[in-house]
Amino acid sequence: MKENKLIEMWKRVEILGANQQQIIQEMQNMKDLLIGTLETLKRIPGYEKALDQLKEDTQKDSGNKEKKLENVE
Repeated sequence: MKENKLIEMWKRVEILGANQQQIIQEMQNMKDLLIGTLETLKRIPGYEKALDQLKEDTQKDSGNKEKKLENVE
């Protein structure tokens, strides 16, 4: 392989590595933001009641999906 081609490939690998590091950093930032948002939400009055309601709704929805699947078969 020619030296120019190897140098070009090396530059591309370096760029990909830098992009990967940037994505990892952005994911860490998103994780921190998500955790902060969740902790803030937990401190809002009525959080437990809303969480229980979501659990009930999820159970109802999963029951409806199972019924739909039974009807398809």
